[in-house]
Amino acid sequence: MFKVYAWLTFCVAVWGSNFIFGKILVQDFSSAMLTMLRLLFIVICLLIYSYFKKSFKRVNRNEFLMIIILGIVGVFINQWSFFEGLQTADPTTSALILATTPILTGFLAAVFLKEKLTIRMCIGSIVAILGIYFVVTKGGSTSLQFDKGLLWIIVTMATFSIMIIMTRTLSLKLDSLTVTLYSNVTGFIISIPFVFLLDKPIRVSSEFPTWLFLIATAIVVHGIATLAWNRNIRYVDASKASMLSNLEPFIAMLMGVALLSKAITGVEILGAIFIVGGVVLSTFQRKKLSNSAISNK
Repeated sequence: MFKVYAWLTFCVAVWGSNFIFGKILVQDFSSAMLTMLRLLFIVICLLIYSYFKKSFKRVNRNEFLMIIILGIVGVFINQWSFFEGLQTADPTTSALILATTPILTGFLAAVFLKEKLTIRMCIGSIVAILGIYFVVTKGGSTSLQFDKGLLWIIVTMATFSIMIIMTRTLSLKLDSLTVTLYSNVTGFIISIPFVFLLDKPIRVSSEFPTWLFLIATAIVVHGIATLAWNRNIRYVDASKASMLSNLEPFIAMLMGVALLSKAITGVEILGAIFIVGGVVLSTFQRKKLSNSAISNK
């Protein structure tokens, strides 16, 4: 079990660091170009893995349509809005906002999957929203002044929740690798024309170390970490895995200090406590009532 938790902790650390990695990369690449390139290397990684696993499977028309929608919304829009948001948004604040994804997912699951919506979830949602308010307003502003980048981060959070719901539905018929591979291929194909439609101007780094950093983070964050998480999540309770994932905002804070020399403020810590506490409060009972949950990153 130590090895299992070590792998899961590694995944959380990588995903938490992704906010800082993204902030670094958007300085050298425009958002749609960065999305397209990252998806390219993710798809190459998944194709190689699927080839050795012999996981190329046929899908029927309904499954194909769902995968197309998943690839557009849950992959392309999710990735692009993340990088577009990080053009101006603070990575730590972005991590804190995305930490509320389980709450929105819970509400969507109640609507589309008929899962139970509890009072605990509603109270936890209010607590988490208060935490977001503290962080966004820096704890002292009486008026809410929202950075445009944070609006795109909210889009990232919403599309990620949609991705989880659609993945849960597809996983009843298809294995996770098939869903992940086909949806990422779709997202990559869709991203190509949008490079020319959304990026004005198109920015691409000419530095080899920057390209190496892009390729390495794409493979590690969305390739190795995702596969390691999916392989080890089956050995632990969903509630315990969820507790580990709540560490992502704190990892983002620490990586911000290490790589961007960004100081951690008391308001960010207070907001993080409220947000993580709200997420734990809102999701604990739901996971207790249903011992099975599918995690996807």
